[in-house]
Amino acid sequence: MEAEPKGKPVVLVTGSAGLIGSRVVADLARDHHVVGLDVKRPAELPPGTEFVACDLSRDDDTTRTLVEVRALVGPAIASVIHLAAYYDFSGKPSPLYGDLTVRGTVRLLSGLRAFDVEQFVFSSSHLVMKAAQPGERITEDSPVEPTWAYPNSKIEAEAAIREEHGDIPIVILRISGVYTDECQSIPIAQQIARIHQRELESHLFPGHTDRGQPFVHLDDLVACFRRVVERRAALGREELFLVAEPELLTYADLQRRIGELVHGTEWSTLRIPKSVAKAGAWVQGMLSGEETFIKPWMIDLADAHYPVDVTRARTLLGWEPRRRLHDCLGGMVAFLLRDPVGWYKRNKLPVPRGVARARRPAHA
Repeated sequence: MEAEPKGKPVVLVTGSAGLIGSRVVADLARDHHVVGLDVKRPAELPPGTEFVACDLSRDDDTTRTLVEVRALVGPAIASVIHLAAYYDFSGKPSPLYGDLTVRGTVRLLSGLRAFDVEQFVFSSSHLVMKAAQPGERITEDSPVEPTWAYPNSKIEAEAAIREEHGDIPIVILRISGVYTDECQSIPIAQQIARIHQRELESHLFPGHTDRGQPFVHLDDLVACFRRVVERRAALGREELFLVAEPELLTYADLQRRIGELVHGTEWSTLRIPKSVAKAGAWVQGMLSGEETFIKPWMIDLADAHYPVDVTRARTLLGWEPRRRLHDCLGGMVAFLLRDPVGWYKRNKLPVPRGVARARRPAHA
């Protein structure tokens, strides 16, 4: 027997246990009936929310999940926010890009045909876009050019959504790198850590330092998802939005700002050839016996430049970021200097030996 409607609009969130998903669930739960889907149960469930374990890479599990969802909330769903996807910084191909990100999306859409869904929202990436030349800005009409496995899977999933969504209106959000007040952004945390530890690599860069990647604060991203859900009736059948801070910090900007915050001095940066950077990363990995963070695909994209224009989101959603990375870096570094062990652990980085010793009790 299907559940009776509970009054609040129902929102389904895949990837609900992740950094973004858990925050989206908590925010929308204030005035929506939220059902979270993920392979693992989140540590906490906000009041008034439901959770169903789900592996979208499997046909049988996706079918079982949607049967359970229908029993919980009935057939009417205001919005499906689809965050579940595979991501790996190694840049190597993985079957999960196809099984989860692409075909998992198709499985989900296929199962949703049995529901009355007002909106399907897909979290894509700005990395599917072709990098801009100096002086250009990227808009939703700019060309796409994914260059490695992760953005390739996103653009394939976008194409599958357009092919399979049927009568369900869709919204694709091409989201920039996400960070929080504590950082929790892998590339930013790595850059801060290199400068904090005064590593040689922190002074070297295999590209033009006047290029940069866009970012968006998690709080602003959550607010964007809320606007998309709230304005679903006013949006078109197929919508696309870029989600980023309009002011882009170049690599040189980040270097200077982090150096000043951590060490009180401007951080010098020397441009080196890409071939030298790749050889250096290989040698470092061989000497340490550990996999290095810097991968060849990152070196190849060092010159990529993504200044994003968010006019469309501002106009149709009434959304634009309230926070700026330049200002938030101060809080990230303050956390690092106040509690370096806590900062490294929070950002899932190995705690440097010197830092670990400094934090031991005096009697140890």
